[in-house]
Amino acid sequence: MRLHHPFAFRCFSIAATAACLGAPAYARQATNQAPASASTAAAPVTAAVAVQPPADYLIGPDDVLNVVFWREKDMSADVTVRPDGKVSLPLLNDVQASGLTPEQLRLEITKAATKFVEDPTVTVVVKTINSRKVFITGQVGKPGPYQLSGPTTILQLIAMAGGVSEFADVKDISLVRTENGHTSSYRFNYEDVSKRKNLQQNLELKPNDTVIVP
Repeated sequence: MRLHHPFAFRCFSIAATAACLGAPAYARQATNQAPASASTAAAPVTAAVAVQPPADYLIGPDDVLNVVFWREKDMSADVTVRPDGKVSLPLLNDVQASGLTPEQLRLEITKAATKFVEDPTVTVVVKTINSRKVFITGQVGKPGPYQLSGPTTILQLIAMAGGVSEFADVKDISLVRTENGHTSSYRFNYEDVSKRKNLQQNLELKPNDTVIVP
Protein backbone atom coordinates (compact mmCIF):
# COMPACT_ATOMS: atom_id res chain seq x y z
CA MET A 1 0.00 0.00 0.00
CA ARG A 2 1.40 3.40 -1.00
CA LEU A 3 1.98 5.82 1.85
CA HIS A 4 1.38 9.49 1.10
CA HIS A 5 3.76 10.88 3.70
CA PRO A 6 7.44 10.13 2.79
CA PHE A 7 8.66 10.57 6.32
CA ALA A 8 6.09 8.06 7.60
CA PHE A 9 7.33 5.46 5.10
CA ARG A 10 10.96 5.90 6.11
CA CYS A 11 10.11 5.25 9.74
CA PHE A 12 8.51 1.93 8.92
CA SER A 13 11.72 0.36 7.51
CA ILE A 14 14.75 -0.83 9.43
CA ALA A 15 17.17 0.98 7.14
CA ALA A 16 15.18 4.18 7.52
CA THR A 17 15.70 4.32 11.27
CA ALA A 18 18.93 6.23 10.71
CA ALA A 19 17.12 8.73 8.49
CA CYS A 20 14.51 9.32 11.18
CA LEU A 21 17.35 10.04 13.61
CA GLY A 22 19.07 12.55 11.37
CA ALA A 23 21.39 10.38 9.29
CA PRO A 24 23.43 11.84 6.39
CA ALA A 25 21.68 12.70 3.15
CA TYR A 26 22.98 9.58 1.31
CA ALA A 27 21.33 7.37 3.94
CA ARG A 28 18.05 9.23 3.56
CA GLN A 29 18.32 8.88 -0.23
CA ALA A 30 18.71 5.10 0.10
CA THR A 31 15.52 4.84 2.13
CA ASN A 32 13.61 6.70 -0.55
CA GLN A 33 14.32 3.77 -2.88
CA ALA A 34 12.53 1.32 -0.58
CA PRO A 35 9.14 1.55 -2.37
CA ALA A 36 10.74 -0.09 -5.43
CA SER A 37 11.02 -3.36 -3.49
CA ALA A 38 7.77 -2.94 -1.60
CA SER A 39 5.96 -4.96 -4.26
CA THR A 40 7.43 -8.12 -2.72
CA ALA A 41 4.95 -7.67 0.12
CA ALA A 42 2.33 -9.18 -2.20
CA ALA A 43 4.04 -12.57 -2.11
CA PRO A 44 1.98 -15.23 -0.32
CA VAL A 45 3.02 -16.45 3.08
CA THR A 46 3.17 -20.23 2.77
CA ALA A 47 3.13 -22.23 5.97
CA ALA A 48 6.20 -24.33 6.67
CA VAL A 49 5.78 -28.03 6.15
CA ALA A 50 4.95 -29.38 9.58
CA VAL A 51 5.32 -33.02 8.60
CA GLN A 52 6.80 -35.02 5.75
CA PRO A 53 4.07 -37.43 4.65
CA PRO A 54 5.16 -41.00 3.84
CA ALA A 55 5.24 -42.03 0.19
CA ASP A 56 1.94 -43.94 0.44
CA TYR A 57 0.14 -41.19 2.36
CA LEU A 58 -3.50 -40.52 1.64
CA ILE A 59 -5.41 -37.76 3.40
CA GLY A 60 -7.77 -39.00 6.11
CA PRO A 61 -10.16 -37.75 8.80
CA ASP A 62 -8.70 -35.42 11.46
CA ASP A 63 -5.67 -34.53 9.33
CA VAL A 64 -4.86 -30.80 9.38
CA LEU A 65 -4.07 -29.13 6.06
CA ASN A 66 -2.99 -25.63 5.06
CA VAL A 67 -4.57 -24.53 1.75
CA VAL A 68 -2.92 -21.44 0.29
CA PHE A 69 -4.19 -19.44 -2.70
CA TRP A 70 -1.64 -17.21 -4.41
CA ARG A 71 -2.85 -13.59 -4.17
CA GLU A 72 -6.22 -14.73 -2.79
CA LYS A 73 -5.69 -14.49 0.94
CA ASP A 74 -9.40 -14.61 1.75
CA MET A 75 -9.67 -18.06 0.17
CA SER A 76 -6.71 -19.52 2.06
CA ALA A 77 -7.34 -21.45 5.26
CA ASP A 78 -6.17 -24.07 7.72
CA VAL A 79 -8.68 -26.90 7.54
CA THR A 80 -9.28 -30.15 9.42
CA VAL A 81 -10.65 -33.10 7.48
CA ARG A 82 -14.07 -33.97 8.86
CA PRO A 83 -15.25 -37.51 9.67
CA ASP A 84 -17.09 -37.53 6.33
CA GLY A 85 -13.77 -36.96 4.57
CA LYS A 86 -14.48 -33.40 3.42
CA VAL A 87 -12.98 -30.00 4.13
CA SER A 88 -14.73 -26.63 4.05
CA LEU A 89 -13.10 -23.71 2.24
CA PRO A 90 -14.24 -20.12 1.69
CA LEU A 91 -16.43 -19.83 -1.44
CA LEU A 92 -15.79 -23.45 -2.41
CA ASN A 93 -17.72 -24.91 0.53
CA ASP A 94 -17.22 -28.68 0.85
CA VAL A 95 -14.43 -30.44 -1.03
CA GLN A 96 -13.73 -34.17 -0.80
CA ALA A 97 -10.26 -34.72 0.67
CA SER A 98 -10.14 -38.14 2.32
CA GLY A 99 -8.58 -40.83 0.15
CA LEU A 100 -6.65 -38.33 -1.99
CA THR A 101 -2.98 -37.46 -2.06
CA PRO A 102 -2.13 -33.80 -1.31
CA GLU A 103 -1.41 -33.29 -5.01
CA GLN A 104 -4.77 -34.78 -6.05
CA LEU A 105 -6.54 -32.52 -3.56
CA ARG A 106 -4.63 -29.52 -4.89
CA LEU A 107 -5.87 -30.29 -8.40
CA GLU A 108 -9.46 -30.71 -7.17
CA ILE A 109 -9.38 -27.38 -5.32
CA THR A 110 -7.80 -25.65 -8.31
CA LYS A 111 -10.54 -26.97 -10.58
CA ALA A 112 -13.30 -25.85 -8.20
CA ALA A 113 -11.72 -22.41 -7.74
CA THR A 114 -11.76 -21.59 -11.46
CA LYS A 115 -15.42 -20.63 -11.00
CA PHE A 116 -14.34 -17.72 -8.81
CA VAL A 117 -10.69 -16.96 -9.67
CA GLU A 118 -8.97 -16.70 -13.01
CA ASP A 119 -6.04 -19.11 -13.28
CA PRO A 120 -5.85 -19.95 -9.52
CA THR A 121 -2.56 -21.12 -8.04
CA VAL A 122 -3.06 -23.41 -5.05
CA THR A 123 -0.72 -25.07 -2.57
CA VAL A 124 -1.75 -27.84 -0.14
CA VAL A 125 0.53 -28.37 2.85
CA VAL A 126 0.09 -31.23 5.33
CA LYS A 127 0.49 -29.74 8.81
CA THR A 128 -0.57 -32.64 11.04
CA ILE A 129 -1.34 -36.29 10.29
CA ASN A 130 -3.92 -37.68 12.70
CA SER A 131 -5.59 -40.26 10.48
CA ARG A 132 -2.79 -42.84 10.30
CA LYS A 133 -3.40 -44.81 13.48
CA VAL A 134 -2.74 -48.39 14.54
CA PHE A 135 -4.19 -50.09 17.59
CA ILE A 136 -2.93 -52.54 20.15
CA THR A 137 -5.07 -54.27 22.74
CA GLY A 138 -4.75 -56.95 25.38
CA GLN A 139 -1.83 -57.83 27.64
CA VAL A 140 0.51 -54.88 27.08
CA GLY A 141 1.56 -52.00 29.29
CA LYS A 142 -0.29 -49.24 27.43
CA PRO A 143 -3.01 -50.52 25.08
CA GLY A 144 -4.71 -48.06 22.77
CA PRO A 145 -4.25 -46.16 19.49
CA TYR A 146 -0.82 -45.04 18.29
CA GLN A 147 0.12 -42.65 15.52
CA LEU A 148 1.75 -44.33 12.54
CA SER A 149 4.22 -41.55 11.81
CA GLY A 150 6.72 -43.77 9.99
CA PRO A 151 7.56 -47.38 9.15
CA THR A 152 6.61 -49.46 12.22
CA THR A 153 6.60 -53.22 12.74
CA ILE A 154 4.52 -55.35 15.12
CA LEU A 155 7.50 -55.72 17.46
CA GLN A 156 8.09 -51.97 17.51
CA LEU A 157 4.44 -51.27 18.31
CA ILE A 158 4.57 -53.73 21.21
CA ALA A 159 7.64 -51.89 22.51
CA MET A 160 5.86 -48.52 22.14
CA ALA A 161 2.97 -49.95 24.14
CA GLY A 162 5.22 -50.81 27.07
CA GLY A 163 5.93 -54.44 26.16
CA VAL A 164 3.96 -57.58 26.88
CA SER A 165 2.69 -58.31 30.38
CA GLU A 166 3.69 -61.24 32.56
CA PHE A 167 0.55 -63.21 31.72
CA ALA A 168 0.48 -62.59 27.95
CA ASP A 169 0.34 -65.54 25.56
CA VAL A 170 3.34 -64.32 23.57
CA LYS A 171 3.20 -67.23 21.13
CA ASP A 172 -0.29 -66.41 19.88
CA ILE A 173 -0.29 -62.67 19.19
CA SER A 174 -2.25 -61.70 16.08
CA LEU A 175 -2.40 -58.83 13.64
CA VAL A 176 -5.86 -58.05 12.26
CA ARG A 177 -5.96 -56.10 9.01
CA THR A 178 -8.89 -54.99 6.85
CA GLU A 179 -8.25 -54.16 3.22
CA ASN A 180 -10.84 -53.59 0.51
CA GLY A 181 -13.56 -54.84 2.83
CA HIS A 182 -11.72 -58.10 3.53
CA THR A 183 -10.36 -58.87 7.00
CA SER A 184 -7.22 -60.98 7.44
CA SER A 185 -5.40 -62.26 10.51
CA TYR A 186 -1.65 -62.85 10.79
CA ARG A 187 -0.03 -64.80 13.61
CA PHE A 188 2.93 -63.33 15.47
CA ASN A 189 5.10 -65.34 17.82
CA TYR A 190 6.81 -62.81 20.06
CA GLU A 191 9.09 -65.42 21.56
CA ASP A 192 10.40 -66.53 18.18
CA VAL A 193 11.02 -63.03 16.88
CA SER A 194 12.76 -61.97 20.08
CA LYS A 195 15.12 -64.92 19.46
CA ARG A 196 15.62 -63.87 15.82
CA LYS A 197 13.57 -66.76 14.46
CA ASN A 198 10.90 -66.54 11.75
CA LEU A 199 11.48 -62.81 11.36
CA GLN A 200 9.21 -62.66 8.31
CA GLN A 201 6.21 -62.64 10.65
CA ASN A 202 7.27 -59.26 12.03
CA LEU A 203 5.16 -57.41 9.47
CA GLU A 204 5.25 -53.68 8.84
CA LEU A 205 2.00 -52.12 10.01
CA LYS A 206 -0.53 -50.29 7.87
CA PRO A 207 -3.06 -47.64 8.98
CA ASN A 208 -5.96 -49.09 11.01
CA ASP A 209 -4.14 -52.37 11.77
CA THR A 210 -4.92 -53.89 15.18
CA VAL A 211 -2.48 -56.01 17.16
CA ILE A 212 -4.09 -58.33 19.74
CA VAL A 213 -2.00 -59.63 22.60
CA PRO A 214 -4.07 -62.33 24.43
